[in-house]
Amino acid sequence: MPTRRTVLRGLLGLFLAGLFVSAWAFFIEPALRLRVKRHRITRDDWTAAPLRIAVIADLHVGEPFVTLRRVEKIVARTNALKPDLIVLLGDYAAGHRFITKPLAIADVAPRLARLTAPQGVFAILGNHDWWDDRAAQKRGGGPNLYATALEENGIPVLSNRAIRLDQIWLAGLEDQLAILGGARGLIGLDDLAGTMAQIGADGAPAILLAHEPDIFPQVPDRIALTLSGHTHGGQVRLFGWSPVVPSRYGNRYAYGHVKEQGRDLVVSGGIGCSIAPVRLGVTPEITLIEITGTA
Repeated sequence: MPTRRTVLRGLLGLFLAGLFVSAWAFFIEPALRLRVKRHRITRDDWTAAPLRIAVIADLHVGEPFVTLRRVEKIVARTNALKPDLIVLLGDYAAGHRFITKPLAIADVAPRLARLTAPQGVFAILGNHDWWDDRAAQKRGGGPNLYATALEENGIPVLSNRAIRLDQIWLAGLEDQLAILGGARGLIGLDDLAGTMAQIGADGAPAILLAHEPDIFPQVPDRIALTLSGHTHGGQVRLFGWSPVVPSRYGNRYAYGHVKEQGRDLVVSGGIGCSIAPVRLGVTPEITLIEITGTA
């Protein structure tokens, strides 16, 4: 039979373990840690030169978790990877109320403008960037203050727009949950068909940027690679499973590299948090994708 001292030691151990996990999940992991998550993708239809793409998703800036100094460190570490192309996948706005000091995109965008890559730096918007812009909500559309700030600092925002780069097409889809429609629910501003129509029939590989991964089942075969964020990997992920994922597909598109019917999707775990400032098992990340052909 356990003695009173043994029981007390056990309870103390449980308390300390709980305290450590709480500190880790609510501060250490979301505010201090950062890793580079690498994915290597090989495709038969990739006719361009090998491409290294750095992805920054879901910054959700705001102190004390994602400060301006932390943004500067993320920018410096991304540049140090020497990618060919850098893409920002939206949700620059704070995603929860547990911040001590909001940070304006007017202060964040000049720091993101220090990102550099031979084929450029491009951005899309996320749902929080639309929800945080009250004027845009009243209009039911753009212009959007986050897009304006990024473009004023030299970062093109691809809103249902496709452009030709050196050897590839790069397309950006507008957000699928952009407008708070009241009784009508969330209204998307995305136009996949219109975006695809801008991609030429020259056979060059095409990459699609879409903040929410839920569009992936509709993405046509013309797209070699879809890049998304939004889910944060569920923020809590244990043994490859997340109990809560902001997607109607649940864990199907929660995190990482997904291959379906010959099509590739990479969902970045992102940097910040939404709803609550907690991360456990989903370290904030810069995502680096290396895509090559088989030849």
